Amino acid sequence: MNNTLIIYRDELLGASETFILRQAEALRDFCPVYVGLRSVDGLRVPDERRELLIGPGLLNRVRRVFCTVFGPSQRQAARLRARWPALIHAHFGPDAAHALPLARALQVPLVLTHHGYDVTTDDHALARSPWLRVYLKRRAQLYDATALVLCVSRFVREKAISRGAPPHKTLVHYIGIDLASFTPDPQVARSDTVLFVGRLVENKGCDQLLRAMQLVQQTRPKCRLVIIGDGRARARLEHLSRELALRHVSFLSTQPSGLVQHWMNRARVLSVPSVTVASGASEGFGLVFLESQAMGLPVASFATGGIPEAVIHGQTGLLARERDVKALALNILFLLSSDSAWARFSEAGKRRVRELFDIHRQTAALEGLYRSVLRRHAMPTSAKGALQ
Repeated sequence: MNNTLIIYRDELLGASETFILRQAEALRDFCPVYVGLRSVDGLRVPDERRELLIGPGLLNRVRRVFCTVFGPSQRQAARLRARWPALIHAHFGPDAAHALPLARALQVPLVLTHHGYDVTTDDHALARSPWLRVYLKRRAQLYDATALVLCVSRFVREKAISRGAPPHKTLVHYIGIDLASFTPDPQVARSDTVLFVGRLVENKGCDQLLRAMQLVQQTRPKCRLVIIGDGRARARLEHLSRELALRHVSFLSTQPSGLVQHWMNRARVLSVPSVTVASGASEGFGLVFLESQAMGLPVASFATGGIPEAVIHGQTGLLARERDVKALALNILFLLSSDSAWARFSEAGKRRVRELFDIHRQTAALEGLYRSVLRRHAMPTSAKGALQ
């Protein structure tokens, strides 16, 4: 069986998309080749396993549009065909819609992973972007042609099915995390610190956390808030922090994983209180919650989207009703002040992540799904029909 696998993303590869890179690099029986329309500042993928369909430059912007609408040129397809790919795994619905003509040109099956916004965002909101209209136009044929639709949580699966994904080939697959990388050092002392890790955009709820911290600091004035991440809402959030007269708030921008792990080892609470925004976009799952719990760091958040699948309320963290800032603050204070409860939550979080979300175990299961797709793809048409 040919073991070359195309990992498709329009842009290779955003700084926040470590989940794509880690999953692909954890593969054992398949060799990932990263294919996209263009390169962006962010994560480095191996040069020898990277193929850009379109180069930089103004003229190439037109070529990118042409490629997504009409598919790859013969030369582009031939270049990829020379790598003998067995299948394509596209991340996010819009990217899969752009990869569909490529899969047809190479005559290989297409696997799609929905991560959240691509099925939670309202269609009218998606249609505001010309880039996403291709996805909306092709969605029905995408679901018909795709061999397998993977969803990062049960919540995302329900949303995908409501958008037309066929239930019989739409499965939940939790990506998992590298437990070797997220192992706490018990020699490091925990401080009175609340940690936020995520993009600074509306649906991540950092503004909700700032308001909650105003209440927290009324009781614990020395409590520190560390915010790791960047995004278009940063200036507004920094202004809100000043407006609320918060003390001990650090905006650290995007940081390498080693520094994130450092703060997960030092902090006492992780709080990423994601919310559902007007467009409908919501938290699909949130690997940061698994990383935090693997580091023994309990979570205080909202029970939004797929978060209750990542964090078990009352066992590995505390989940308040969405946008209930007062309840969020009380939960943070409880985790800061109760040593016995903190230790119980910390141990339960580490144990649950080890049992359910080991990336090597989850990726082995993913490779089993790939093999199932390839066996079915190799069947005669008459045999495929008999299985319907």
